[in-house]
Amino acid sequence: MDRLSFKNRIAVASKKKSADTVIKNGKIIDVFNQEIIEADLAIADGVFAGIGNYEGETIVDAKGKFIVPGFIDGHVHIESAMVTPAEFANVVLPHGVTSIVADPHEIANVSGVDGVTFMMDASEGLPLNVFFGLPSCVPSTPFENSGAALLARDLLPLYEHERVVSLGEVMDFPAVFNGDGDMLDKLSDAENLQKAIDGHAAGVDQTGINVYMAAGIRSDHECTTAEEAKERLKRGMHVMLREGSASRDLKALLDAVNEKNARRCLFVTDDKHLDDLIDEGTIDHNIQVTIEHGISPIAAIQMATINAAEYFGLKTKGAIAPGYDADFLLLDSLENVDIAEVFANGISVAKGGQCVTRYENTVQLPDRLINSIQTKNINAEDLQIELEKNKLANIIRMVPNSIVTKHEMEAADVENGCFTPSVTKDLLKMVVIERHHQKGNIGLGILKGLGLKSGAIASTVAHDSHNIVAAGTNDDDLLSAIHAIKEMNGGLVVVDNGTVLASLPLPISGLLSDQDYNTVNASLRKLNDSLGLIGFSGNFNPFITLSFMALPVIPEIKLTDMGLFDVKSFKNIPIEAGTPASNH
Repeated sequence: MDRLSFKNRIAVASKKKSADTVIKNGKIIDVFNQEIIEADLAIADGVFAGIGNYEGETIVDAKGKFIVPGFIDGHVHIESAMVTPAEFANVVLPHGVTSIVADPHEIANVSGVDGVTFMMDASEGLPLNVFFGLPSCVPSTPFENSGAALLARDLLPLYEHERVVSLGEVMDFPAVFNGDGDMLDKLSDAENLQKAIDGHAAGVDQTGINVYMAAGIRSDHECTTAEEAKERLKRGMHVMLREGSASRDLKALLDAVNEKNARRCLFVTDDKHLDDLIDEGTIDHNIQVTIEHGISPIAAIQMATINAAEYFGLKTKGAIAPGYDADFLLLDSLENVDIAEVFANGISVAKGGQCVTRYENTVQLPDRLINSIQTKNINAEDLQIELEKNKLANIIRMVPNSIVTKHEMEAADVENGCFTPSVTKDLLKMVVIERHHQKGNIGLGILKGLGLKSGAIASTVAHDSHNIVAAGTNDDDLLSAIHAIKEMNGGLVVVDNGTVLASLPLPISGLLSDQDYNTVNASLRKLNDSLGLIGFSGNFNPFITLSFMALPVIPEIKLTDMGLFDVKSFKNIPIEAGTPASNH
């Protein structure tokens, strides 16, 4: 902050000079004391200058509304919304989110530093404050092939960017546990630069939490039960309460939150699809769920604002107080989180559920980002799963509305020595194809629980390496879906009887659309409608769920381009279990 700005702000605070803007007749939410203040709110140069009795050049009559700090999403992958940062801002600002901490590890896994730089450049100058956690694990494990690898030496120069606030989720637990050299460099660099270090402690036991804390890792967003949350809180972690599209953990986690530990908790969405963001909301939805759970509205707002700001060292965010940035909301109701208007730096940016101004991507796309599908030709022979009759197979059983899977063994249908998908048994063929360097790797597996009755679906959104992932009831439709993905240079597709029923092109690294969010949302709705045509009737999103079936850091069993992967033993396993099937 320059000397002149300080002088101006002090003059306004001391009432020697009129404020730029004064908000009158509002009820200010004090997140420090969990109280309500009825006073004027003075703003100078986009910063709160004082609370009391003030006069200003512009007067905003809050008309009894509640004045609340702008919400902060403490951990989010913009890529999961499949739109550019500008379009993401158009969606989340009307929901009251004025700051996010984005981890661009999805696009980094495809396009490396070029992908990270694009996200930084494309989020410049937006009223949405986009802070960054640098991708710590690209690739997430050595048991898959991603488009890039980011070592400590690659990340170090990126810390010079003023909006980098953390080392993003450390998901390679074995690397931390074993003290691997490059991981130690990443951790020590972040620590020396006084950046937060975020965790990813899925399935990690008490000893593992000790290891993470000893390594300087101070948060986790992978809790799924209240017990897990308590274990992390006991050991000094900040718990990120997640409610995304696939992982809906918030209600269970709130059982661990009380007035004594709530200040150690913050809200995140992690991965949330565009249609869910539009229809359901983002952090505003987390707050509503929390209030419905019985936690006071002001405590919930505290978790959505100052808690996140303090964890990440955002000293001017998260509160309505002198010296804090004037990012705030006017709410008609605290209990219902009814957002009337959203302000960023003291300027109205959203009203009535829409942004005042539309924001568009103005950043030129590098060639590496728009030519990301590099695969060898695939034919029917490449998709065959050899399986002996009367032997059990290792099965991936997906869990609806969860990214966790169950490892089961089951007898599958076999013809001519190869697995045959069964709609009756709900055993489908799953395929993961390396799409970055033409390695020719094809991982094959058997998936239970997706519920398709015909056809196939495919996508280039496959966490975290984002190879092509597909699942289907027959090989012909699987091949058609895979070929459609290649033709549109990445995206999502639904195929039946060789015909593309619906698709969403994602030409930016196979993850992001170059279209506006309304166009993308319309395509998503067509995709969802077409799923019904191939017999899907579940209460979850099959594309979101399938995208996590290739993530080998989430228990219990997953499929990568290198084959079936047992997360518990952290090694590849064959599809055939080798155990005779029961005759009963």
